[in-house]
Amino acid sequence: MKVIIIGGFLGSGKTTTLRNLGKHLIDKGHKIAIIVNEVGEVGVDGATISSSGLVTKELTSGCICCSLKVTMELTLDSLIEDYNPDVVIIEPTGIAFPLQIKEHIELMDLGEVSFAPVVTLIDASRFGAEWEQIPKFIENQIKESEIVCINKIDLVDRETIASSTQKALEINPDAIVVEFSAKNADDKFERFMDLLTGESELHQEREDVNSMEVSGVGSYAGEYSITSNGKDTDQITNMLVHTLVNIKDKVKEINPDFVGHVKISFKSSSGLVKGSLTSSDGEPVVEILDEKGDGEEHLKFLSAVTKVDKEELVHIVDGCIQSNLEKEAVSFEKVSSTHDHHDHDHGHHHEDGHYHEHNHEHNHKHGHHHD
Repeated sequence: MKVIIIGGFLGSGKTTTLRNLGKHLIDKGHKIAIIVNEVGEVGVDGATISSSGLVTKELTSGCICCSLKVTMELTLDSLIEDYNPDVVIIEPTGIAFPLQIKEHIELMDLGEVSFAPVVTLIDASRFGAEWEQIPKFIENQIKESEIVCINKIDLVDRETIASSTQKALEINPDAIVVEFSAKNADDKFERFMDLLTGESELHQEREDVNSMEVSGVGSYAGEYSITSNGKDTDQITNMLVHTLVNIKDKVKEINPDFVGHVKISFKSSSGLVKGSLTSSDGEPVVEILDEKGDGEEHLKFLSAVTKVDKEELVHIVDGCIQSNLEKEAVSFEKVSSTHDHHDHDHGHHHEDGHYHEHNHEHNHKHGHHHD
């Protein structure tokens, strides 16, 4: 069994890369499985990948490299037993170090396992901003890679691509650097996929680093059950765009140059709508997926941004989601979050979709409001 590990900071294009790589491998006759690990406890990307016919397992309990050795081993064991893939692709959370995951897997008793070169994806359109925000973290990810991919070259000019490549090589002169657009699956992307069939012989001894601490990223994820009252996908799309813009504006008040990822998926009787935002100067991207609802309606969200305290992120994200749901007369109830143990401090959720703050000073300061 070959293991392919594809890392990269949040929003660097890992899911798109995985989908295209998965299809490519299936076309070549491989039996593949994908393991997706999200920041927090609510999976958002897994649904997107499995809709393209690939077997996926979601690990959703935090940062893969620090706390998931056991879960990863159980997941791999069960995948091998139930499905027996010849290739497993692993997408760690965008704030994990891929090489540590490789080292943990090497210590597991999984039989014959070989590794493709460890990959880190970089978003060419945000590399400069990320470098300013979290240099230590980005440097670590690049140093640990054997292939560094400069992705999203369709969004930037030649100079930006060249400077990104040069920076990556300064950090890791031994890396193979490839430039491509995973979304467009261009020729360079095809060549990258062929590169991945090489064997990886990299061994490095190092102390485990808590990637969350190194990255300086606050993260928060959760889920609401909702009643959409027959909203169509256009109305839902508008609501997600407004919610993401509100979140962006409030996060910018704390960190004007943030990078990271905020994702919201809204599943209703009309279908599945997903929105995402990746930086302070980016615009929200929303896509409507042709998935017909099965009756269950929910909103899942995932947020991780640089240099914003988790408590503040919780207030911003919950406040913006709730005020936009209320505006659109969508009733909601919080089902789960990575922050439940603090919920009782700040308020109480009612099934009528209203969130009542007990601390009014807090309420004012963090922008919770009812229209």
